Amino acid sequence: MLKPLLLRLHRWVALAFALPLALVILTGLFLALEPALKATTPAGTVTLARLEAVVQAAGAKAEGGIAVRGYDGTATVGGRQGITLDLADATPREPGWLAGAFRTARGLHERLLLDLGWLVTASTIAMLLLAPLGLLLGWPRLRHSLGGWHRLVGWALLPLLVGSPLTGLALAFGISFTPPMPREGRPPRDAAAPPALMETLRQVAARHSLDGLDFVRQRGGTQLVRVLDAAGTATTYRATAAGLDPLPRNWPRLLHEGNWGGLLGSLANALAGLGMAGLLVTGLLIWARRKLRLRQMRAARLAGAAALPG
Repeated sequence: MLKPLLLRLHRWVALAFALPLALVILTGLFLALEPALKATTPAGTVTLARLEAVVQAAGAKAEGGIAVRGYDGTATVGGRQGITLDLADATPREPGWLAGAFRTARGLHERLLLDLGWLVTASTIAMLLLAPLGLLLGWPRLRHSLGGWHRLVGWALLPLLVGSPLTGLALAFGISFTPPMPREGRPPRDAAAPPALMETLRQVAARHSLDGLDFVRQRGGTQLVRVLDAAGTATTYRATAAGLDPLPRNWPRLLHEGNWGGLLGSLANALAGLGMAGLLVTGLLIWARRKLRLRQMRAARLAGAAALPG
């Protein structure tokens, strides 16, 4: 008696959130490629001399920080409303189509481009709820059928299928297991002024390859730096006049975005995305086939009843 109820609940939760889930899953699958591109930026793409030329070309806008996209060969100086410059010759240009596609996909993934973050959060909770409901329906059976593959994928990729929405919810609710980060706004009066941008970039170059630099950003009077370490994991620092001060790692963010272990993080997220997409597609096909079968059975009964003598 309980199994049909669980099956019905599993089916209707998936159907109710099918469209937002499809958008979140597909954009997440695409975004899984970006950490791999960052981790495999060709050596020498981002150098201190090139960044210095970019900062000089940006002028006063450089005070707003810098975001580097080595795979695109560009750097944006001055925040979201800043200027994008070519790393090779420090001339203004638009970001490439891939960088633009990542930006659009991130907007869809986080808020569906319409300030619908609440719907993304609700869909993520639904995705997390589908996992235990599926497990309670029984062990997988090695059958070459839609149902067989649906269950097998769900069981085989369970840690990834649960981990991805779980870390996504942690980000949505601000759970990082680290001390709170500085917020936007004016710095405290007694706070020491952060170093100039070029000084911070020199500090980064002394410890890391600049090919792994992600951004230098001003937040609440603090200058934050994120860069890939030797293992390919994103590390965040607070830039001070005395040097770079390492900050605790926000593992929910690192795991969800795939910015850990170089290519390994991207591969794990891509596998999770493929698994979720496969489950959604096979689940919808199973439902559609069931509806078609029931409709055919109903039509056969009506035809049989009509054929009976009155």
